[in-house]
Amino acid sequence: MQLSDKQKAFWNEPYHRWNIKHGATRSGKTYMDYFVIPRSIRERVGQPGSIVLLGNTKGTLQRNVIEPMQDIYGTDLVSSIKSDNTARLFGERVHCLGADNVKHVDRLRGMSIKYCYGDEVATWNKGVFDMLKSRLDREYSRFDGTCNPQGPDHWFKKFIDSDADIFQQQYSLYDNPFLPRVVLESLEREHKGIFFDRYILGKWVAAEGLVYPMFGSQCIAKTEPREYTKFAISMDYGIQNATAMILWGLSGNVWYAVKEFYHSGRETNRQKTDMQYYEDLLALAGDLPIYRVIIDPSAASFLALIEQKRQFRVWDADNSVIEGIQHTAQCLADGKIKINDCCTRTIQEFGVYAWEENSAEDRPMKVNDHAMDAVRYFVQTMQIYRERRASGIIYF
Repeated sequence: MQLSDKQKAFWNEPYHRWNIKHGATRSGKTYMDYFVIPRSIRERVGQPGSIVLLGNTKGTLQRNVIEPMQDIYGTDLVSSIKSDNTARLFGERVHCLGADNVKHVDRLRGMSIKYCYGDEVATWNKGVFDMLKSRLDREYSRFDGTCNPQGPDHWFKKFIDSDADIFQQQYSLYDNPFLPRVVLESLEREHKGIFFDRYILGKWVAAEGLVYPMFGSQCIAKTEPREYTKFAISMDYGIQNATAMILWGLSGNVWYAVKEFYHSGRETNRQKTDMQYYEDLLALAGDLPIYRVIIDPSAASFLALIEQKRQFRVWDADNSVIEGIQHTAQCLADGKIKINDCCTRTIQEFGVYAWEENSAEDRPMKVNDHAMDAVRYFVQTMQIYRERRASGIIYF
């Protein structure tokens, strides 16, 4: 097994209560833990206390931790997570729990934990982490964990910088000497703005300024006839708030925002009904073969109307904000999406869409964002379905 210098240092570091690696993606943080976890579990065999794996969700734990260890050790030593939220790891029963919601606090309450591994810690609910601290109540209790950086005021960064018994390492992408050069260069191209600072350099930096600083003239296309092979519509629905719809066309390997629709009940003092918006949707689609209409699933009444009319097939939009922004930024930088110059409202919003200032969390300002939501719904949802298609779950 080849290890980087930082991985060797983590393996050889004397015992600490908290052992944390944070920094860039693909930098070797989690790979090291596929060997740390079995050692930490076996060192505590026969000692009182529970063993816990915590992740953003049970699904991310299975994907990020369990399955890679199964590839190394086999399913006899590492079982999948069962319906009772446990797995069998190296002969020991392990509780595998999500930590993204404060309701999960109750799952830890009353436990005495001798070992805990934490995946994606910065994505956890703080209440779950606070409960965990009180449950590591043995003199031999140990926590090993990893995360990607967030903003400098994030609660976990404050804990890392506290005077607790912590051994920590910060990783950049360049700390992984085994990463092929072509992969490194691809990752450098794919991450822009704060995502480069965080996921390439491994820094805890604030989200500030424009959300899409890479948006410029190269992202805007002339409105002209093209040979489009597929069409879709994405939509951010509002009643008093604005409704934004974007017609997308695929030409070559580029998705173009071909046309847009925008109506704000607040700006015009004229609200529209679901039926009126449906007529606007029909007008935007024209006689084009629309493959999918992608809408935020919170627009329940409008979704019901579309399904009743049976004119369009609908996908519920994936509303992951930060992940969606990251994928959109990558697509803009790589030229995978372009905006026709007739989509003036969308272009205008790209120029003013900014991060909320003085916020402990990454949060875009909730102004001038309806076309931005429609763009993000399209990119993020297409990304999710593309991944499912690659895994054989769905075809697109």
